[in-house]
Amino acid sequence: MDLLNTLVDKGLRRELPTREEALAVLATSDDELLDVVAAAGKVRRQWFGRRVKLNYLVNLKSGLCPEDCSYCSQRLGSKAEILKYTWLKPDDASKAAAAGVAGGAKRVCLVASGRGPTDKDVDRVSETISAIKEQNEGVEVCACLGLLSDGQAGRLRAAGADAYNHNLNTSEATYGDICTTHDFSDRVSTVQQAQAAGMSACSGLIAGMGESDADLVDVVYALRELDPDSVPVNFLIPFEGTPLAKEWNLTPQRALRILAMVRFVCPDIEVRLAGGREVHLRSMQPLALHLVNSIFLGDYLTSEGQAGQDDLAMIEDAGFEVEGTDTTTLPEHRRQGCDGAADEAAADAAEAPAAIVPAPSDEIRRDLVSVRRRGAGTDLPPNA
Repeated sequence: MDLLNTLVDKGLRRELPTREEALAVLATSDDELLDVVAAAGKVRRQWFGRRVKLNYLVNLKSGLCPEDCSYCSQRLGSKAEILKYTWLKPDDASKAAAAGVAGGAKRVCLVASGRGPTDKDVDRVSETISAIKEQNEGVEVCACLGLLSDGQAGRLRAAGADAYNHNLNTSEATYGDICTTHDFSDRVSTVQQAQAAGMSACSGLIAGMGESDADLVDVVYALRELDPDSVPVNFLIPFEGTPLAKEWNLTPQRALRILAMVRFVCPDIEVRLAGGREVHLRSMQPLALHLVNSIFLGDYLTSEGQAGQDDLAMIEDAGFEVEGTDTTTLPEHRRQGCDGAADEAAADAAEAPAAIVPAPSDEIRRDLVSVRRRGAGTDLPPNA
């Protein structure tokens, strides 16, 4: 297949595909799916071998967010029956993080609901970062606290934060359809502030919200322009009690095509399989390891994930290995600063018509969404 040969060659040279080529990946048939996975897998192995980086989420503050992001179970007006609690104490957060590290996690992601942190919140998170790093040698810490104000990124970096996560989520053209309390440019600005402060930028997307193929390509190209070190790919978890509860647009095959497209556009960037993988990939999760080089271990913010031991068994059975703290995730050229080898001019190539997005299924799979009831904010042990 000429398209796949071209994309592999470009990926091995770190060249950006055209938008037409990225759209064509999403438009491939199920009969071509294994060929698409194999091609993207070559690019993945070129830059990351067979390593899988494990990340672990700690939800520092759950629920009661004033923002109206339609996809989120913690949003303003959400009726989802999730855990709700205020800030965890630094010691409690550190204990929760230790469970993930013991399970093999190399990075701990500290997340708090809300529009953005106050200066007092930054102090609290800084204490938590210190506690985690004192007790877990070599662990990376990523903060995800919402929109940052002037100076806050620098303070988090000084406290020891290695990375900052703030996702773009969807294309700029459709961002207003999922959120009205802030806009796309606010998110871009926060990612840039994190980068300017010396933190590794982590920014990704959510697929399955009813977007078109063109929207998916647009947001991935916007991410490529920002040049984060890691791109988490989330698949919408349609929580009951949220505006997108009936958006069941994804099949395992479509989810794999989306991951392959992201890998071709971001060949040497850490691509992370994030929330919703169990819900939408289901028994095809092992195939995704040929496309991504990073996953979350255990549970997510407000939903339960696959058992940690099952994650580890899946990685081993698929012929991959967990990346240790003594290994640097990114290839050497990215650690030293990208030399601009990607052909950014190709991004202006003529766009092909967007493929038709499958209509939502009439079957609502409520059995696939499991609200988190253990770990941080509860008396039950975490899943790691």
